Amino acid sequence: MTFEFRLPDIGEGVAQGEVVKWHVKVGDTIKEDQPLVSVLTDKANVEIPSPRGGKVLALHAKEGEIVKVGGLLVTIDAVGGGAPPPPGHGPVSPAAAPGPSPSSPSPAAAPSPQGRILAPPSVRHKAAQMGIDLAQVAGTGPQGRITDADLAAFAKGGARAAPPSPAAAAAAEASAVRPPTPQSPQVGAPSVPSVSSTSVPTPPLPEAAPVPSGPLQERIPIRGLRRVIAEHMAISHARAARFTYVEEVDMSELVRVRERAKKRLEEKGVQLSYLPFIIKSVVQGLKAHPTMNAYVDDAKQEIVLNRYYNIGIAAAAPDGLIVPVIKNADRKSIHALAREIQDLSERGKSGKLSRDELTGSTFTITSLGSLGGVLATPLLNYPEVAILGVHKISKRPVFAPDGSVVPAHLMNLSISLDHRVIDGITGAEFLAVVKSHLEDPHQLFLEMA
Repeated sequence: MTFEFRLPDIGEGVAQGEVVKWHVKVGDTIKEDQPLVSVLTDKANVEIPSPRGGKVLALHAKEGEIVKVGGLLVTIDAVGGGAPPPPGHGPVSPAAAPGPSPSSPSPAAAPSPQGRILAPPSVRHKAAQMGIDLAQVAGTGPQGRITDADLAAFAKGGARAAPPSPAAAAAAEASAVRPPTPQSPQVGAPSVPSVSSTSVPTPPLPEAAPVPSGPLQERIPIRGLRRVIAEHMAISHARAARFTYVEEVDMSELVRVRERAKKRLEEKGVQLSYLPFIIKSVVQGLKAHPTMNAYVDDAKQEIVLNRYYNIGIAAAAPDGLIVPVIKNADRKSIHALAREIQDLSERGKSGKLSRDELTGSTFTITSLGSLGGVLATPLLNYPEVAILGVHKISKRPVFAPDGSVVPAHLMNLSISLDHRVIDGITGAEFLAVVKSHLEDPHQLFLEMA
């Protein structure tokens, strides 16, 4: 029995994925649930298990290739185990024509009003195990949501979903090339939207003098995380009207507070940086100025205010920049934030963060720690409307109120804003709230009580 396995619907808003690494090769005999392929979506590597045991007959996508949801990944000569193959996945005769290319669109069920396939995580997981493409399943739940019963009916040979109307098809196509919309604190939103080749025109390369071949030149394919970063930055630069405002902060009192608290937390195995204090100060600023905790729904021409506080922390990883997200930061103590930052940082460096941990931010902080420099103008984590740049703390002489010169620990904060939504005065007032809490960190402990 020949079984064709297609890229399953991995999560809300995911329309495609990049094949990062094959864990099998043609001719291998594999078991059900054995790791099959790693696919990159929204900065997170998703390891997809094989829904069947058997012999690998063909791999239909190369490493580095983009495959749409429903695109053909692998053909397996299945032997026993697993659920019966659903319609559209096998069996096929050996003489049958090859399946669609990875870039070919899959048959689509009637989409939700936003052009997405709606299904809870449990249904998505079960569909992946059964090898069922959710794009072929008609949902009977609210707003067309796919239920367990729909999945079971489809597996038994239920009716296929009707093709979408032209208007719905156009909406689904548009959703594949514009940034997805954040949903809720629980579901989150992809931090990295996909982009079509027409959204940001690429100018032709200028003619240059011939370069000698050999060791003087190397060409590196733009793949994986670097490709995702490149697309996201291009969208951010093209769509947002960015400007930056800078403020100097006297961190002297916070330096003393942190030094005292640092020793206590180290005894518990927790490293205390300045980030937990900065996060708590940012949350106070966001509460005072809600438009800073928002995003722009360009399709509907609406500003969406978030009533929850998911703070993304831009961090360097071996393959490029990632943004782990601390969910509901307003509900967590300095100690809890320090522990979570340490955990996310350690797992981020080893590439072990889940997609949920890398998506859903409402505001982003970027810092280079001791290499933070004097000033930077961070690019927005689109579709968010603001991002805070944190720079290094330097000990410099300042004038005290009595006119004497005293040492102080000074740091610059730079806030980049989308001027379509945020006026300069709002950004300055927000940063004033952050500055006030950092210069008098005891306020943070009072507000947490």
